[in-house]
Amino acid sequence: MRNRSMLCLLLLFITAAMLASGCDKGNEGASPAGANGSSIREQEKISDEPFEVTIRHTQVGESKKFRLAILKDVVRQTEADIPGLKIRLDAVDSEVNRKEKLRGEMAAGKPPDIFDVFGSPDSGIYAREGLMLDLTPILDELGLKNKIRGLEAYTHDGKIYGLPAGASIEGFFYNKAYFEEKGLHVPRTLDELEQLAEFIKADGKIPFAQSSKEAWVPLMTTNNLWSYFAGPEITYGFRSGTAKWTDPDVVRAFEKHKEWVDKGYYMPGELASEYTEMRNQIISGEAMMMMDGSWANSVFRDPDQAGDLIGKIGYFNMPPEAEGDPYIVMNDFNNGYGFSSSLADDPRKLQTVKRFIVNFWTEEMQLRGLKEDGVLPALVIDAERLADTVSDPLLQDIFNGVEQIDISYPAYDALVQTPVNEALGLGFQQVLSGAAEPGAMLEALQRTQQAANTELP
Repeated sequence: MRNRSMLCLLLLFITAAMLASGCDKGNEGASPAGANGSSIREQEKISDEPFEVTIRHTQVGESKKFRLAILKDVVRQTEADIPGLKIRLDAVDSEVNRKEKLRGEMAAGKPPDIFDVFGSPDSGIYAREGLMLDLTPILDELGLKNKIRGLEAYTHDGKIYGLPAGASIEGFFYNKAYFEEKGLHVPRTLDELEQLAEFIKADGKIPFAQSSKEAWVPLMTTNNLWSYFAGPEITYGFRSGTAKWTDPDVVRAFEKHKEWVDKGYYMPGELASEYTEMRNQIISGEAMMMMDGSWANSVFRDPDQAGDLIGKIGYFNMPPEAEGDPYIVMNDFNNGYGFSSSLADDPRKLQTVKRFIVNFWTEEMQLRGLKEDGVLPALVIDAERLADTVSDPLLQDIFNGVEQIDISYPAYDALVQTPVNEALGLGFQQVLSGAAEPGAMLEALQRTQQAANTELP
């Protein structure tokens, strides 16, 4: 297991490590991120007059308690570094923040000082309006520009406007104990996955946990299906106009998901369930598999949340149609932090930005995020040190899943425009409820896509 983990980690981080070793001449000799604090404080005059900085975060609820603890420790260190600084934490649900609160604040031109932001396309939209701080010179100063992976989602017109907190993949969590008891194995094809679902249903259990009140949750499954059936590159084509939502293989993916609903593979009434409730379907023993992001692993490694299921939950990627076909898996860095452009006019707040970055993107904090919360690091870290940190079987399953990926893709909502994302969510919920058929819904969605392609950059 140790050797497999090392191979997985080396494959995952080798590209980033090569980039780090090939930094441009201007960054040669830069001190490590954690060592830059003293040089910054020596160079900048520090006032001890009280001032406040607001951080908008989305670490809300029991399932995100470890992430919140890490953020609070970063806040405490940053406050200790800067005399007079008081950081106010503003907690908002992730979906509310992205689709309502932050959007409204940006429209008014008054975002929080530091805020949770989706990398693509959100940071690009806000950056074009001049509302996000250009971090490029700051990262150069701190020697971090080539030490943080996933900056592409936050890079627009050659400038960096945000930083990823970590990385994630999407796949199936499953009840290992149940699989072992029933003699079941991890599926190698979609047909085998459906056979598993039929067996589990016949055994009086729910094959797939799901909560569809927030449409992006079930669309994790559909996104993976259309990436298999039509190819992961097709999602890029919706915005450019080179592909359509009505393409036969895309329609087939939505029809397949609806078929699973009609066959009773999901809990009745789950359309009204909140996202966190589907984890309870697994923990309670009602459901045996659940499509979710790798970030959910912290729930199943926490005795307070998982109870008797500690050590009994595994992970596997959604399998391809045919054995031997490439594994296609969502893998991105889209959850991160942005900074208001107004901070550039306040030296003390700009210094706070630097200290926050120095304190958050350290090996210590990134490894804590990996060990405590299962978030794959954004900071480039030596593979051997990563291997020494990861010993949990569920995390090993996830790293093995990363090793298995042949082709990765970003989630659909990182590629399509906001009106398209909203129309897709509403339309798919209607499909799940039986109020609309996939083909008709996708025809309407394509009209929205065409309008968005005309109106938005």
